[in-house]
Amino acid sequence: MGVFLTMEGPDGAGKSTQIELLRDYLSRKGYDIIVCREPGGTKISEAIRQVILNKDFTEMSHMTELLLYTAARAQLMEEVIRPALKEGKVVICDRFVESSAVYQGIARGMGIELVYEINQYAIGDTLPDLTIMIDLDAKTGISRKKEQAELDRMEREALDFHEKVVKGYREIAALHPERIYKVDGHQTIEEIHKKIAAAVDKIIS
Repeated sequence: MGVFLTMEGPDGAGKSTQIELLRDYLSRKGYDIIVCREPGGTKISEAIRQVILNKDFTEMSHMTELLLYTAARAQLMEEVIRPALKEGKVVICDRFVESSAVYQGIARGMGIELVYEINQYAIGDTLPDLTIMIDLDAKTGISRKKEQAELDRMEREALDFHEKVVKGYREIAALHPERIYKVDGHQTIEEIHKKIAAAVDKIIS
């Protein structure tokens, strides 16, 4: 079996940058890498992504949002993640079930138990070997996103929502310290990468 790594954190935490650095690092060490994102990563999942993040769909209910994320995740598991792991590859996924636990379970107030229960149908017994959580305050994160591109439906939520997300990630990390590695996102890109690489080396060495 391969190795399943996920990258988590609030919007603007720098996940994409760190995923690219980690992919290059592991590729240089000879690993076969698959990088995917949530929601997305397959034709069907990308179509669901367009619905979830559409800034015009402000009337979307919290349950609809949760089920759409779960559906996209189920398709990604079926088409990409499980096959890659069976082939012995290293899978790096930009967000996974912890995102739903935080955004819908905590920030939306739906409860993390409900989120994990529903997602059990999507992911089965396949959990990440290591989840890297980049910790960054909400105001800094959203400020970064505004500088990069037009904000999507989730990113346009009020600062209070994003503060709940940050708090939620810290709660989730505390609940699963054996699997979730938290790194301070206020450090330099290189400092963050070095700590992530060291944590990953412990898992795959």
